[in-house]
Parts: sequence; structure tokens; C-alpha cells
Amino acid sequence: MPDSDSDQQMASVVHRNIESLLERRQSEERNKGVQERVADAITAFTGSMTFVYIHLVLFTGWILVNVGWLPVMKRFDPTLVILAMFASVEAIFLSTFVLISQNRMQASADRRAELNLHIDLLAEHEVTRIIELLTAIGTKLGVAESMNPELEELRQDVRPEKVLETMDRAEQELKEE
Repeated sequence: MPDSDSDQQMASVVHRNIESLLERRQSEERNKGVQERVADAITAFTGSMTFVYIHLVLFTGWILVNVGWLPVMKRFDPTLVILAMFASVEAIFLSTFVLISQNRMQASADRRAELNLHIDLLAEHEVTRIIELLTAIGTKLGVAESMNPELEELRQDVRPEKVLETMDRAEQELKEE
């Protein structure tokens, strides 16, 4: 059963990490440029149900007026060509804003992935050193398990470039099949 001191210490470490990550996210948000803020605001609005409802009302009204079913005003686009052009131009701009936001989110995701890789490599290196130390202690104490051949393999540092090369070769072989 875990003691409360280690739970409290773990909780404080977790709490510190969460606060650090939140502070980083808030800092990035504060440092966004005007163009990024505008693109994010537009993307957030266009991804809402309010945007859908507004378009539903506007497009329905436009169509009903211009096919003559809603005689509240004179028909101004009887072939609906202007509506189609308006919708096309709007789609171009909206897709551009979405792409801008996605590019920024992808760059952020790439930074997080690199951070995860660095942390994973550091943890792997630390575990390798712990295995070396425990193997040496086990050998000195005459523990039979310390002679396990798997330990020698585990004591080797992982070289990320070698892992990537192996992954690339395996991917290439799959493509050639």
C-alpha cells in the first residue's frame, strides 16, 4: 500500500508539470500574432452551429426569394448564379482559414512530438544505466539472473537514427511487395 508521503510527492510533481504545461500554452496564446488570432477566431466561428444556422436561414431565404416562393422582395438572382459564386468564394476563404489554423496546430503537435521523443530517449538512457548498475550489483552479489543474456541486449543504448533507418527499410520493403 503506497504511503501518503510518496502520493503527495507524486501529486506535487504531477501538479507542477500540469501548471508548467498550462503556463506554456497560455504563453503561446499570448504570443500569437494578429493574423493567427483572426484566423483562429474565424475558424472557431465557422466551425460552430451558429454559423450553420445563419447560413441555413440566409441561403434558404435567398433561394425562396429568387425562385419566387417568398414574394417579400423582387427576385435579384433568379438563376442563383450569384448565390453559387458567393458560396464558392466563401468556401475558398474558409478553407484557407482552416488550413492556416491546421498548419499552426500541426507545428505545435510536431513540437510536442519532438519533446516526447527527447523525454523518451532520456528515459531509455536512464533505464539502460540502471540496468548496467543492477547487473554489476547482481554480478558482485552472485545473483544468477544478472547473467541473463537478455540483459546484455538491454544494456545497449538505443540509437534513434538506427531505429529510423530500420523503420524506413521496413516501410520500403512493404511498398515493394
